[in-house]
Amino acid sequence: MKKNKEKVQAVLVKIIFVAAILCLWEIVAKSKAFGDSSELIFPSLEQIAAAFYRNFTVGYAGTSLWVYVANSMGLLLWGLLIGIVLAFVLSGLSILSKTFYHIYSLVVSVCDLLPGIALLPVVIIIFGIKPGVIVFLVVHAVLWPMSRSVLDGFFAVPRIYIEAGRNMGLKGVALLRGVYFPASVTYVLSGLKVGWARAWRGLISAEMIFGVASCPGIGLFINQMRTNLNNAEMYATLIVIIIIGLLVQYGILNPIEKHTIQKWGMVK
Repeated sequence: MKKNKEKVQAVLVKIIFVAAILCLWEIVAKSKAFGDSSELIFPSLEQIAAAFYRNFTVGYAGTSLWVYVANSMGLLLWGLLIGIVLAFVLSGLSILSKTFYHIYSLVVSVCDLLPGIALLPVVIIIFGIKPGVIVFLVVHAVLWPMSRSVLDGFFAVPRIYIEAGRNMGLKGVALLRGVYFPASVTYVLSGLKVGWARAWRGLISAEMIFGVASCPGIGLFINQMRTNLNNAEMYATLIVIIIIGLLVQYGILNPIEKHTIQKWGMVK
């Protein structure tokens, strides 16, 4: 009963906060506080809502925002899949080989400090402007934080679990699959959350800096709206980015956490 009350209270607080922000936005928009530039800087909520509809029906140059969203999500999913698989494989090899661990931990420490956008000019020079470059940046964004979390999880596994697995005849890959991975699932989910957030931001940033004509994404759409001073459409697209992020967070990541580590009593 107490938990349900806390959940309702949390939802109400969030709704009130969002409503307050929207009211404040509308007040500033109606007050024309920025003079002739007010409509560009702070378009009214009605204008943004109308632009939201136009984005998905008219779009830009006859191309609906649905196409841009589909392209971005396709590149993102490929990058996430490759990054997650590599994180598990390379982190697993780090447990199997101490030499590989010393090398890979150094690589993770160095590469995790490099923003994907900083690597963009080098990657473009080597591979040219193509969708694969964006996939590479997404992999870069998710691989290193995910690897760091997985490695931390592996080394946090209690020694007694490892010895129990070995006494059962597990070793090598079987020990990783049977002991290390299940025992470090909290770290894995934490790394997945961080990796997803960084990959999503990196994807949009890369698309805004250089647009791939053969595979236009959400970032390119925002840039096109900015260039044409369609600020209401630009704000509406930012809302789409937020909605997608919330859907992934509350529709995918949170349910996974609820049905795994919370169900197993691994977190409060």
